Amino acid sequence: MRELLDVLDGLRRARAKGEEAALATVVGVRGSTYRREGARLLILSSGATVGSVSGGCLEGDIQVVAEEVLRDGRPRLLHYDLTADDDAVWGLGLGCNGVIDVLVEKVGVYQPSPEDYLARAVEEEASLSVVTVVGPEDSDRLAWRLVVDGGGQVAGTLGSAALDAAAVEVGRKALSSERPARTASEGYELLAEPILPPPRLVVCGAGHDAIPLVRLAAELGFRPVVVDRREKFLHRERFPEAYGFVHTEFPQAAEAVRPDARTCVVVMTHNYLHDRDLLRSFLTYEPFPAYVGVLGPRQRTLKILRELEDSGVVPSPDQRQRLFAPVGLDIGAEGPEQIALAILAEVLAARNGRAGGFLRDRRAPIHEPVAASG
Repeated sequence: MRELLDVLDGLRRARAKGEEAALATVVGVRGSTYRREGARLLILSSGATVGSVSGGCLEGDIQVVAEEVLRDGRPRLLHYDLTADDDAVWGLGLGCNGVIDVLVEKVGVYQPSPEDYLARAVEEEASLSVVTVVGPEDSDRLAWRLVVDGGGQVAGTLGSAALDAAAVEVGRKALSSERPARTASEGYELLAEPILPPPRLVVCGAGHDAIPLVRLAAELGFRPVVVDRREKFLHRERFPEAYGFVHTEFPQAAEAVRPDARTCVVVMTHNYLHDRDLLRSFLTYEPFPAYVGVLGPRQRTLKILRELEDSGVVPSPDQRQRLFAPVGLDIGAEGPEQIALAILAEVLAARNGRAGGFLRDRRAPIHEPVAASG
């Protein structure tokens, strides 16, 4: 999430300076790799870089290729097979056991431009699917793209009505699942990548322990919004990383915040009555947030829920699945900073449909494969 913000900022700084840039994007992965489809590395003509496509082992080689791309404007599809045991192939000690395809293009040659669609996602909070021709390697349309938004609007073309139709279909599939999808049509390989707005993390309660939570959330690419009834605590000096502030009485919090289905909420006022008002507010608002975490002992939250049920506010099974109390993963956290880490780790696990356990105990692959269609 954070990388998209950084790449957009890098693109804008390059344009302001009149500096050329190349963009490297992971467009295919098989096996175990450090990054997945959609990882980006922006390479400026000055040699500066933003983002990453690996753990640092491929960036040097990609920079060399990027210099060629900047000279002739022709995109390159790079293929890195890291499964070979012979370290002499790369001499880099890669430590991965997968195959990575990386598309390198000169920024500004192919439209819609990365700056345009990233800006729409970040600033207009538009959900987009970017569908790119990623093969064959010698294709005359390599790096051509089409962008489908959540409202069905299409920008760009892949050069034919049939190919555009296939692109729109796979693009909508990627948007619906919020995961990359791949298809083949007319002899071309297409990758659809969902570009989603940074999710909001609504922090209800502006106490001292909210400060590291807001800071870390911003670092991870969330847009933290701080909600409190005490206006004197809602300011930049206290929360410099906050995306916004909402001053409201807690019974009206949901109406003031207007969460969507991707919003995550953490209730941490340390006041029983305030927390009860907040839970009532979000439980009676549609749509219910993707995640609601409540700070404090389990029995305290259960008592709140019983009181709400007695007053007619009964959480649905789906709402109960999205309600986490006590909030945070069980990592033995102590103090505001560690608790913030435990909370955000749980938020990420919940958003990604993971249990939050040890990776050593996971028998399935760490990363889900890209969905294929057609």
